[in-house]
Amino acid sequence: MFSLLTLQNNNFTVQPFTNTMKKFVLISGLAFLLFSCGSKKKGPDVSKIKVDLPIERFDQIFFSMDTNHLKMGLQKTAAAFPDFYIDFMQQVLGIDAHDSSTAAMQRVKVFLKDYQPIESSILETFKNTDGLKKELITAFQYVKYYFPNYKTGKLILFTGPFDAPGVATTRTGLAVGLQQFAGKDFPAYLDKAFQEMFPSYISRRFSKEYITANCMKAVVEDLFPDKSKGLPLIEQMIEKGKQWYLLDKFLPNTPDTLKTGYTRQQLEWCKEYEGLIWSYIVKNEDLNSINPEIIQNYIGEAPFTQGLSQEQSPGNIGQWVGWQIVKKFVSKNSGWSPEKIMNTPAREILNVAKYKPK
Repeated sequence: MFSLLTLQNNNFTVQPFTNTMKKFVLISGLAFLLFSCGSKKKGPDVSKIKVDLPIERFDQIFFSMDTNHLKMGLQKTAAAFPDFYIDFMQQVLGIDAHDSSTAAMQRVKVFLKDYQPIESSILETFKNTDGLKKELITAFQYVKYYFPNYKTGKLILFTGPFDAPGVATTRTGLAVGLQQFAGKDFPAYLDKAFQEMFPSYISRRFSKEYITANCMKAVVEDLFPDKSKGLPLIEQMIEKGKQWYLLDKFLPNTPDTLKTGYTRQQLEWCKEYEGLIWSYIVKNEDLNSINPEIIQNYIGEAPFTQGLSQEQSPGNIGQWVGWQIVKKFVSKNSGWSPEKIMNTPAREILNVAKYKPK
């Protein structure tokens, strides 16, 4: 179900080691040192953890069906993907998987006709999935480092309607809807009707480099279902922040832009004005509010956060602040396992963290 010369002095004249050259070498050495430090991988060594992740192309099989013999094609597809076929038909297309009526077959034909050009374009983008597989295997190695009993299953790639899930957990692993990862400049994404459904501040993330992060978000949700609904603002922020804390454990070397969905400029703004952001929230909101409108302003998709800079603030800033609170808590409990931290109540995290950024 749905739910990443040695130079030889043979014939040259060796020049005196002047002050200018000393400065150049010093700067070059410093740059090399900074580069080396910056490129050093974070996280534990997971290279010996074995992960098997078969990738199956449901999209190719489904769109290769002969519409003149659709019932037979669907039967063969169902036999090849016995579990996912049911999920796809019922939860993606909204058709009873066992319905072979003329009306049901017509709906499938219409979908195939309408989305065949989309699938053809997507096939060019995802002709080779080796890089994606490598990224996901590394991510799952981190998952299994912290949660050894987690079953990775398989990865199924499909193409569905644009409003179908981009990533979902299934009975046998993960499913990725490629229709949401064709690239931010994909022509169909620029259509007015599409933009009404997914404005540019959302659709700019519809690129394949976001797939692994989105898959790991689904894994986080699978391990620790979101418990924030109905909680006060501050507790929802922290519960959401816990999700990004664990996501960071699974993707320690992935840019925060891909994990948060923020632009680089938005992230830099958040880091620079962290103290002012927290101060604004504390002074202007009741942290224990359960008002849906207030909560929506800080948690969830939006082009920016009301009350903060429209040009520089991201939407969903509450989750970022919650993440910082969780990191502060973790710094005071460094020996705790991720599982223990994820199971710690948000209120306890807030009280212990004593979050007061400058």
